Amino acid sequence: MPKKRFSAEQIVTLLRQIEVSMAQGKSTPVACRDAGISQQSYAMSY
Repeated sequence: MPKKRFSAEQIVTLLRQIEVSMAQGKSTPVACRDAGISQQSYAMSY
């Protein structure tokens, strides 16, 4: 099964969604879970 690839626009949208969730008081793991990505993927984006 091929890996799922995200477009650049989708990645930016997910990162913004996570940042907003964290600004609202959610922890990083919860914000990542809500966005549907792993915390490791989020950490690799920085």
